[in-house]
Amino acid sequence: MPFVLLGLAIAFEVTATLSLRASDGFTRLGPSAIVVAGYLLSFVLMARALTSLNVGPVYAIWSALGTIGAFAGGVLLFDEPVRPLTVVGAVIIVLGVVVMNLGGGISQG
Repeated sequence: MPFVLLGLAIAFEVTATLSLRASDGFTRLGPSAIVVAGYLLSFVLMARALTSLNVGPVYAIWSALGTIGAFAGGVLLFDEPVRPLTVVGAVIIVLGVVVMNLGGGISQG
C-alpha cells in the first residue's frame, strides 16, 4: 500500500507542476486551483507513505519521477524542446535514484 500512495503522490505532483505552467502566473483560476490541490494531495500522500518507508529513497523517487514526468508533460503538452543534454540529465537523475536504492533502499517498517 505505501508504494501505491507514493505513486499517487507522484501523479498529483506532476499534475500540479504542469498546471502551474498552465496557470499563466496564477492568472487562470482553474489551473491555479489544480496547483494548490495537487501539491496538497501529493504531500499528504507522500507523508502517509513515509509512515512505513525510508525518507531518503522515497524522496529521491518522488522528486526524480516528478522531474521526469514534468519534463515529459512539458514536451507533450507545451511543445517544449527535447535536447540531447536534457535527456542525458534525465537519465542521470534516474541512475541516481537506482544508486540510492542499491545503497540502502526502501524498507517497510
